[in-house]
Amino acid sequence: MISLTGKKIVLGITGSIAAYKSAELVRQLKKVGAVVRVVMTANATRFVTPLTFETLSGNRVIWDMFSQYGTSIDHISLGQDSDLILIAPATANFLAKIAHGLGDDFISTLILAATAKILICPAMDKEMFSNSIVQANIRSLKERGFIVIEPARGLLASGSVGLGRFPDPIIILEEVGRLLTDHDLEGLRVLVTAGPTIEYIDPVRIVTNRSTGKMGYAMARAAWRRGAEVTLVTGPTHLDPPQGIQMIKVKTAEEMREAVLHNYKDKDVVIKAAAVGDYRPVRKSREKEKKKKDPIVLEMMATPDILAELGTDKGHISLVGFAAETTHHIANAKDKIREKNLDLIVVNDVSREDRGFAADSNEVTMIDRKGNEETVPLMPKEEVADRILDKIKGLRTA
Repeated sequence: MISLTGKKIVLGITGSIAAYKSAELVRQLKKVGAVVRVVMTANATRFVTPLTFETLSGNRVIWDMFSQYGTSIDHISLGQDSDLILIAPATANFLAKIAHGLGDDFISTLILAATAKILICPAMDKEMFSNSIVQANIRSLKERGFIVIEPARGLLASGSVGLGRFPDPIIILEEVGRLLTDHDLEGLRVLVTAGPTIEYIDPVRIVTNRSTGKMGYAMARAAWRRGAEVTLVTGPTHLDPPQGIQMIKVKTAEEMREAVLHNYKDKDVVIKAAAVGDYRPVRKSREKEKKKKDPIVLEMMATPDILAELGTDKGHISLVGFAAETTHHIANAKDKIREKNLDLIVVNDVSREDRGFAADSNEVTMIDRKGNEETVPLMPKEEVADRILDKIKGLRTA
């Protein structure tokens, strides 16, 4: 989970049926430590009362320019004393107002006077969103430096299905985190692998491992949040696709190998966090094998060692491997550094239930090619990812 501790965010809510979803957005922002001030248009208060947002945010809600105490210059101070102004949801009417510089209520005047970054989340019926005038207003806002999140596609309040749905609050939260994070990896091209691979015994049965992809996905999100251009090659997982990242889905070890070899040459950093299966059945049955009472023997053969193959032709690339170990962790990891020509290896103990596979937290030891060791104590995988990226950045600039 990202951290927005102490970040000052103004959440503007306009008169859309999606206004009720902003309550969950406030909750998510508060959960990661942000200080949230909510401002509303008069029409927004027809959908959700200001009291709801005062309770969730812990701060007074402003919804009228003149009748509320203390609002005479708040539209100046809030827009200049905040880290981010987030308009979610933004109606077609509101997009038109700010695209043309109108300031006839608290939120629109707030934006006119703002020096903070501004993120806008349009939400409306699909025909409204696709209207050429609305699209022209969105283009105009982007050209002026506003950041606009594309609405989601799905069932709308009108009963129709299309583009215009309020984005998932987690997606908005990811974009907020990216905007408020130092882009110290700007210009870096990063390839990350994640998840397990599967190998078929027959059309129904597979051989796989316990990887869920959480660590690899955390690496991809953290690198994107810090400004890198990220490509994620992922085996089968149940995780939501990370925001803003090129994702390539694969299943088998050979498919992962092909995807990595096809995409790694122009990258600066390759992070192999995937748990690639070491073996596959020698033969795959064309039909489902019938269950037998007697024991069966499954003949297996080794899969390609993608990491070792990359190590033979990595050029300028910083190559990072992961080692999931249960015994002799450090010794095994140091052997892998030499054998596979790595710049860094990240070792974790997968025999413990509170870390490693399937867990939301991890404890790792990072070892560089000179043998230097650095232990990252047990913490959420998102934070572990940032610590690993810090190490990679340090190695590249050393």
